[in-house]
Amino acid sequence: FFEPSEAELLCMSWPVLVALMHDPATLRGVARAALALQAVDDRTQDGREGDAAVAAGILSAILDLLSAHAASAAVQEHACWALSSITAGADAQSDARAQAAADAGALAQIVAAMCAHAINPAVQEQACHALVNLAHGNDAQCDVHAQAAADAGALTQIVAAMR
Repeated sequence: FFEPSEAELLCMSWPVLVALMHDPATLRGVARAALALQAVDDRTQDGREGDAAVAAGILSAILDLLSAHAASAAVQEHACWALSSITAGADAQSDARAQAAADAGALAQIVAAMCAHAINPAVQEQACHALVNLAHGNDAQCDVHAQAAADAGALTQIVAAMR
């Protein structure tokens, strides 16, 4: 049984980190899952390392953790934060990462996190950041993402979060 430390999570290759995140035996409990997601966020701030992370399959790992730990506000917060970091930027690469996240089902899962943790300001904040990054820009792709988020109930949740 291998339980990686925070330092190890920050140093390991993306394929190894993705494999660990898909292995429920490795990330026993919500604290380990949140720690792994925090490492993803730390490594992808402002889109840094985002392309390598997406190529290694990080989006499915994040979305799997969102589903597996739907009751954990900490996991939901860190997963939304990681999605926000991966999709940050205003260039073709960030647009491609946002498209990959949307294609993987991130929009609906972000809104589900907002619904499940409606009174948790940290989840609401990070979910809003992720939604902004998925629907930013002026091209047709952004319009599609914004409409998909609205169709999933994002507007209702954003208004509720502002209260």
